[in-house]
Amino acid sequence: MKKGFLSVGHLPTLFASFFYFDMSFMVWVLIPLAVALAVFSVLARNSPKAPAPQKRADYLRVLKISDAWWFMFLYSVTFGGFVGLSSSLTIYFNDQYGLSPVVAGYFTAACVFVGSFMRPVGGAFADRVGGVFSLSIMYTIAAGALVLISLGVWSAPVALLVFMVAMLALGMGNGAVFQLIPQSFSSEIGVITGLVGMAGGIGGFYLASSLGIAKQLTGSYHPGFLVFGLLAAGALLALTGVKSHWRRTWGAAAALGSARI
Repeated sequence: MKKGFLSVGHLPTLFASFFYFDMSFMVWVLIPLAVALAVFSVLARNSPKAPAPQKRADYLRVLKISDAWWFMFLYSVTFGGFVGLSSSLTIYFNDQYGLSPVVAGYFTAACVFVGSFMRPVGGAFADRVGGVFSLSIMYTIAAGALVLISLGVWSAPVALLVFMVAMLALGMGNGAVFQLIPQSFSSEIGVITGLVGMAGGIGGFYLASSLGIAKQLTGSYHPGFLVFGLLAAGALLALTGVKSHWRRTWGAAAALGSARI
């Protein structure tokens, strides 16, 4: 759940969607960044329980563990979907429904807000019911919402509601993924967090690119949404296939404490 509270880092994305501004706005963005840097420099301390520094070769060994690749794939769908939609919906609402850039930005901001706000909720829900069960629900909802959008028959307000449901599920899914990761990589949490985060960014690039390619080839964004919805369904199937192995191997580890898989 603690990881979920870092979703406040999504606030610049929310503001970028909500406000129409020129590049001079970026000067004002630097002010809170400078304040945050000053506070961090004064107050931040390494944890006394931090693991000893490892060699670079030790970090590469993580890539030999299949769970690392599973987490990278799962997060590329949840966070990739969140990032991809955040960067694409303003263009979609403007082009598909003829909304002004300002109104399209408001629509996108609503979706981004829901996804960001629900990330810590997703982590808390995963703590309560288990990360696998929580993530399974989120993939099901996200896949269903994206497939509905791909039908392309909705009015702008209805499409907004469906996108908000999709972003809600993806945001909660982000929190659920990071509820599971420490249960498998407690001693390599730094490098696995970086790898999984990288995969999420790549997923966002894929979604945004696939929508553009779909528009270019078919004249519509909707095939791109359909493909990503099917990818979310694929992530659900993958999670269903690997969960028995996780519960069998992780469940035997005493270090997990009260964490639920």
